[in-house]
Amino acid sequence: MVVSGCVSGKVLYISLAGEMDECSAQSARAKCDKLIDDNLGVTKIVINLSEVAFMDSTGIGFLIGRYKKASKLAIPLHVEKPNFAADKILNLSGIYSLIPKEK
Repeated sequence: MVVSGCVSGKVLYISLAGEMDECSAQSARAKCDKLIDDNLGVTKIVINLSEVAFMDSTGIGFLIGRYKKASKLAIPLHVEKPNFAADKILNLSGIYSLIPKEK
């Protein structure tokens, strides 16, 4: 899992690429948390899922963990561009009630 981030305006964009599973989740968590910790002045975090080839329930746990971290910091978290399979998993899980999907 490749994790990259950039700030545009007051928004932190985090892009994920690869497979989100048990093997890759720990490293991705650490990298995302560091990006968040290094950019505490942002007003919103957007996680881009367009390059995520595979995601299982570990991905849901990953997103909920980042949501909890952002909530403690009072920073709204959004996801954008999930592929069809990831979008289906996220819809079925009900995660969009916590983490909105960017249009």
